[in-house]
Amino acid sequence: MTAQQPLTYEAFVELALADSAVVGLVLKGSQAHEGLTTKHSDHDLYVVLADDAATDTTRFTGHRTPELDLVVVPLSEFRTAGMPGFERYALARARIVLDRLDGGIAQLLADKARLDVDEAFRDSRNWLDAYANSLYRSVKNDRDGHSLAARLDAADSIRFLLELLFALDRRPRPYNKYLEWELARYPLPGWDTDMLLGAVAHISGTGDVPLQQHLFARVEAAARQAGHGAVLDAWGEDLDLMRPR
Repeated sequence: MTAQQPLTYEAFVELALADSAVVGLVLKGSQAHEGLTTKHSDHDLYVVLADDAATDTTRFTGHRTPELDLVVVPLSEFRTAGMPGFERYALARARIVLDRLDGGIAQLLADKARLDVDEAFRDSRNWLDAYANSLYRSVKNDRDGHSLAARLDAADSIRFLLELLFALDRRPRPYNKYLEWELARYPLPGWDTDMLLGAVAHISGTGDVPLQQHLFARVEAAARQAGHGAVLDAWGEDLDLMRPR
């Protein structure tokens, strides 16, 4: 295509459908999240090729324009994309445009959307410790009159908190852009979405210590129920600073 006639999403899909070496097309990003597209939204498309296929479609590797961003990969590479990695959530909520593997592409996406039991336990344990660390620093800094540090640590703690809550539900954490979208459609078990989002917003902006402590009480109960009591108990008497007064 010339600079005057850029390759469109529709035109590329038509080309891909005509190539038997293309076994999957997977649309991710805003176009895969109903209600989140804007005039600036491009089409982010994974193009999955049969392993060792001889195909001219590889010429589109690295193609990127304001309209169309292509990631062209063999099936073996697509299997491990985001496992782990930043792409995991994007692929977990991606939309299938083409699946020539009799549901094989769909199964790969389903696998990316669900952490296995051991992975979820390990990740939630690590995120819990990181959350407690930032929370502790925030409360301690507020106590000692370091207001900026306290707010920054509070904001850091929210990142770890969200990672933790989604890992406890064996799900990859959504990007910030998609957090409200995700929770509106797939709430976290045991959490009121409006309450959680309100707390996240308020703590991120103000570092409100009593609210942080109140939220920690909810998190502590959930973490202990999930088998992470040892992580919390390792904090010893420092837990008193994190808990509600």
